Amino acid sequence: MTETASEARPASAAESKDLVETLKAEIVRKLTYSLGKNPSVAQPHDWVTAVILAVRDHVVDVWQRSTHESYQTGRKRVYYLSLEFLIGRSLADALNNLGLTGPVAQAMADLGVDLGAIETIEPDAALGNGGLGRLAACYLEAMASTGVPALGYGIRYDHGLFKQVIDGGKQVEVPEDWLSFRNPWEFERRESAYQIGFGGSVSGTEKPGEVVWEPEETVFAVAYDTPIIGWRGRDATTLRLWRARAMHPLKLDAFNQGDLIGAVAERNRAEAISKVLYPNDSTPAGQELRLRQEFFFTSASLQDLVRRHYRQFGKLDNLPDKAAIQLNDTHPALAVAELMRLLIDERGFAWEDAWAITNGTISYTNHTLLPEALETWPVALMERLLPRHMQIIFGINARFLDGVRRSTGGDKVELSTVSLIDESHGRRVRMAHLAFVGSHTVNGVSALHSRLMQETVFAPLHAIFPDRITNVTNGITPRRWLLSANPGLTKLLQDVCGPGVSDDITQIHKLAAHAGDTALHERLVEIRRQNKLKLAQVIRQETGVVVDPAALFDVQIKRIHEYKRQLLNILETIALYDAIRSEPYRDWAPRVKIFAGKAASNYGTAKAIINLINDVANVVNNDITTRDRLKVVFLPNYNVSAAEIIIPAADLSEQISTAGMEASGTGNMKFALNGALTIGTLDGANIEIGERVGANNIIIFGMTAEEVEAAKRNPRPTEEVIRSTPHLEGVLDAVAGGAYSPRERDRYQGLVAGLRANDWFMVLNDFESYRQAQRRVDTLWADQAGWWKSSVINTAHCGWFSADRSIREYAERIWHVPARPAPQG
Repeated sequence: MTETASEARPASAAESKDLVETLKAEIVRKLTYSLGKNPSVAQPHDWVTAVILAVRDHVVDVWQRSTHESYQTGRKRVYYLSLEFLIGRSLADALNNLGLTGPVAQAMADLGVDLGAIETIEPDAALGNGGLGRLAACYLEAMASTGVPALGYGIRYDHGLFKQVIDGGKQVEVPEDWLSFRNPWEFERRESAYQIGFGGSVSGTEKPGEVVWEPEETVFAVAYDTPIIGWRGRDATTLRLWRARAMHPLKLDAFNQGDLIGAVAERNRAEAISKVLYPNDSTPAGQELRLRQEFFFTSASLQDLVRRHYRQFGKLDNLPDKAAIQLNDTHPALAVAELMRLLIDERGFAWEDAWAITNGTISYTNHTLLPEALETWPVALMERLLPRHMQIIFGINARFLDGVRRSTGGDKVELSTVSLIDESHGRRVRMAHLAFVGSHTVNGVSALHSRLMQETVFAPLHAIFPDRITNVTNGITPRRWLLSANPGLTKLLQDVCGPGVSDDITQIHKLAAHAGDTALHERLVEIRRQNKLKLAQVIRQETGVVVDPAALFDVQIKRIHEYKRQLLNILETIALYDAIRSEPYRDWAPRVKIFAGKAASNYGTAKAIINLINDVANVVNNDITTRDRLKVVFLPNYNVSAAEIIIPAADLSEQISTAGMEASGTGNMKFALNGALTIGTLDGANIEIGERVGANNIIIFGMTAEEVEAAKRNPRPTEEVIRSTPHLEGVLDAVAGGAYSPRERDRYQGLVAGLRANDWFMVLNDFESYRQAQRRVDTLWADQAGWWKSSVINTAHCGWFSADRSIREYAERIWHVPARPAPQG
């Protein structure tokens, strides 16, 4: 393969100068001929677009080469279906992976422009919300970096989830406008447009067993491709996103008759599919839109990959040998029924052959054990919206249950527990069951999660398919989350571990030998201080709160949900506030509590928690007796770019989910890799982090997953828990009584009443254990030599949590696709 600039020997001064001059010319040419601007009048947004277009050309060279090589060799390709791809900004990532950050910065400086200043103009791509989407983005980049031919499929959302505004302490959702000035990274593929049907009827033909689905409504799915460049510019993958378009965008006769709304009704209905991520499903119309959205992108993706495969190989019976379809959670679970439909109805395959191809091609990643998060759809809605697919699902279920009955020991299986149709809640299709039965492999995303899958939600199916569930612990891309986000720490690691650490993150383990080195600690302290100064500036700009970089930065940034327990965090913060006021003479460790995350628009409890955090912040930050020792901050509109600033500045990482409820987490890995200590439960990947860094270098508290399950089966009265827990009753009474909402004293009565009625997420049960763990944090922080020794050990032992390792495991054990071996050394 051709050597790229970043792989080659170090450039000479003359070569570096030539590269800078070449880049200057390319950028000015894009500015002039693509944007129609003269450099003398170009605005910052013009410059950043010109830089992106120039860099994109370098990416495209690699992308086309990788695509051509994949087609020429006929290598097996991975198709990764995900409703979210939280890629963030792309410019800095592309420059870093191409080795062009320095040359482009110099080229821009020569042109009188600060690259660092204009990079922030690029908007975050609003294509996801949380860990699911960030994982998908990491995996696309890791597949490019490990040489796995891959194509990611998703939706090109016009407005993403929403832009979060905090008004009076409350979350307000406004549309995200990331596409207002177009996306310069993407290529529209008008030739790759597919018809997606909804509703209608299914009828037989003269040929026995043959049926025809005649949809009542049809929309177009139009493809937009974005190349994702891998490390050192060796390979690239494709992110293909679908945009919904109406077959007839304007009914001219209606328009001419003055029916301006009716004239575009079809267009509005179609385009609603790709307007926003996760439309509110609390109404029947919202629920239908979600189902339309999931089928839309799944059908378009499968039609596309079947067309691509047939065009290349001229047949489909070898699809399992040449294609691996990975379902990222249950959102694309309809792929099982849709691939069956395409093979049977459109390609003439017999049922048994179509099932063998489908089952041999699809695999499924489960991301949740929460019953309410395992998608189900009403049979009546499915029959109305997707009648042919409902027929196929019934057919899959009938054959599957019949096979179970006939199998050895089948009489011991309760068929209602494994059926794809839940008959006990108004007849609903269990999408996780459909994905499980239709896949050859099902994986969890941490060791604990995979074990609990076997023991809880999928226990009956695991009994039938004992070899189907496996584990692939999540991973993160170190290129973005270390090399790019934390250049100061990266330089230190290269000095201590050698320059090869950039290519093989596992070499970071060499840092452990220097864990007690005080000179190293001094360098780390200064690196962290600079990162905290940067974050402190953002906090002041966004919230008006001034924070001390010398304080302990205690961070919880993630989607707001009861199981993630931001509520536990803020209740303990109130207890700490009370303790500081009660004992002002004590040497309290100065602490800044930093929160960020979005609540679903229809999730009232989560939105109340955001409100409470902001109300507590308002009281604490204005109290002269504590403001030098405790600050509380909620940063609005959390996204990837915010995380890239927050994570390198964190001292303490809050990973405090209810044990057994967090599948894995990836934020925990990012924080630990950057040297933050974790305070957390024995949940998800926290367990595996703890195994690698050692029990003395992670602060574990709370109930285990087994203890949580036992407490749910035999709950202890909440009032008894409260009475036996010091500090807790006073905190709850203060919140319920309006101490933090004096203008609306009953604002949190419902929130507290809910806790007193049912401690499902073990906030009350874990409160005292968490409070004591936080006091252990105070003690550790007071011993700065010990703290930084633990920080070094965390960084040194978290190279294993690389997305490259995860992708190699998928490639070897699930997809059976060759990947570039890990570097040796």
